[in-house]
Amino acid sequence: MFGILNAFVPVLFASFMTDLSGINWGYAIAAVVLIAITSTFLGLFIAVSVSEVFEAQTFSNFFRFPMMFLCGLFIPISSLPAFLRPLSYILPLTYGADILKRSINGSGSISPWIAFPVLVAFGFTLFIISTRNIKKKWIH
Repeated sequence: MFGILNAFVPVLFASFMTDLSGINWGYAIAAVVLIAITSTFLGLFIAVSVSEVFEAQTFSNFFRFPMMFLCGLFIPISSLPAFLRPLSYILPLTYGADILKRSINGSGSISPWIAFPVLVAFGFTLFIISTRNIKKKWIH
């Protein structure tokens, strides 16, 4: 819930400076919620995969920073080197960022009929793997 609310702080400030009437709010809100859920489950997956807190923090950076730069948020996926593009499509944030781009300025390159189910599948898969790891490690 905190991540979802945090995501809308910039929107609140932007509403005082620019016209936000062209935004597809349904897509934007759904994307933010799904990104928050998937990120939470990715964090849970990382946390239950290690034994110490500092390991989880270090390990999460291994996912977080490459994901930010390879998801198309800062650099369009089409501008990435050819060998990196397939890697972009196995990152959940790629699909969430594309939905957000589509909702804000219509420039998304992945169909929402693909992006939404893929994002849900990432969240569901990470949840299943994490709960199995929890049962294995802490509930014998």
